[in-house]
Amino acid sequence: MSIWWSLHLRREAASVPLARRLLLGTMETAGVDPDVSYDLSVALGEACANAVEHGGDATRGGSSEAYRVTAYLDGEKCRIEVADSGPGFARAHAPRRPRVDAEHGRGLFLIRELADHVHIGDKPGRGGTVVSFDKMLKWKKDPSLLTA
Repeated sequence: MSIWWSLHLRREAASVPLARRLLLGTMETAGVDPDVSYDLSVALGEACANAVEHGGDATRGGSSEAYRVTAYLDGEKCRIEVADSGPGFARAHAPRRPRVDAEHGRGLFLIRELADHVHIGDKPGRGGTVVSFDKMLKWKKDPSLLTA
């Protein structure tokens, strides 16, 4: 089975749970194991939160800019990409483990822990950052899509 979708979302906090709910609903309908779905939804939430917080260009109006979320469920793998139009990812090295009590800096660390493969880089062309990650899927025994 192959499913993909793409959203263009405003850089507003309310867009983060919307993206997570769409991903969770898609994965539940496809019959993906709930634990895998949850891990990916947390990683997606962190990537979206980073795009909302850091993904705009203040010289072009900042908060009104959009970011893009694309999800691909193809065979045994789910790949998610979150692309923004911010200044780009300045640090080429992997983020250090954040302190337990830190209020910022945990997002990329969590994404790396929850996904199988992660790539963070600058978006070609007009600037911005692309966070992409994937995870191998596990399936429920009785997927909704197959019984509908």
